[in-house]
Amino acid sequence: MPTAMDMIKMKVMGGLMSLGPASAIEVGELKSKIGYLSVMDLFRDLTMEEMKEVDRATVMFTAAAGRTIFIPGETKEVLFLLKKGAVQIYKMSSEGRKLVITKVSPMSFFGEMGCIGQGMYNTYAETSEESLICTMSRADVERLLLSKPKIALRILEVMGRRMMQAEQQLEEVAFKGMIPRLASLLLREAEGDEVKGLTHQDIAERLGAYRETTTNALNELKKAGIIALSRKRVVIKDRKRLERAAVED
Repeated sequence: MPTAMDMIKMKVMGGLMSLGPASAIEVGELKSKIGYLSVMDLFRDLTMEEMKEVDRATVMFTAAAGRTIFIPGETKEVLFLLKKGAVQIYKMSSEGRKLVITKVSPMSFFGEMGCIGQGMYNTYAETSEESLICTMSRADVERLLLSKPKIALRILEVMGRRMMQAEQQLEEVAFKGMIPRLASLLLREAEGDEVKGLTHQDIAERLGAYRETTTNALNELKKAGIIALSRKRVVIKDRKRLERAAVED
């Protein structure tokens, strides 16, 4: 039997229910929901009373890694606010290959919301690690934007950055070879001289390539002495050569 909280989620989240019941939310997480919301840049100038309104309008749930939370054409209009964890936005090719368009980090948002031009453009959203997420319905978002137009501007700014990132990635897929695309990705994802937490499959999905092709390209860079490889870890040994590889045709 579903709990009272499950029933609330079913009512608010509509199409998401086809993906299975949400994980249980601990009491401590519920109490801290307004705390998570208040530190988001999106809501930075709201008063405490306004934050309480946002708090009442949102439903918070946890999602295990690997859960698809947005399916084009199936999920109703809803704005997702990511509190903790990570979500990847991706497209599927006709051949069944995944192309990861962007990774959404904590304290950001995504979703389908036609009233503000916030769209998913036939992409999917999947958690890449356990995540804590809040949702807002279209009606609640519209009420918020009417009273706080600055929030709409912030949403448009983020959308613009994401569109530029997506266009750059699609341009690379269309016009660059495998090694330059891989080199560009490693340089973008590196923290210092290391890329951590990505498997060969993860890298392949970021590049819209097959895993075998990606592994071969990584091994080429390794044999050339440009990188070193270990489990979920790439070490950049020669950054200048990697930078040159990234701009080669």
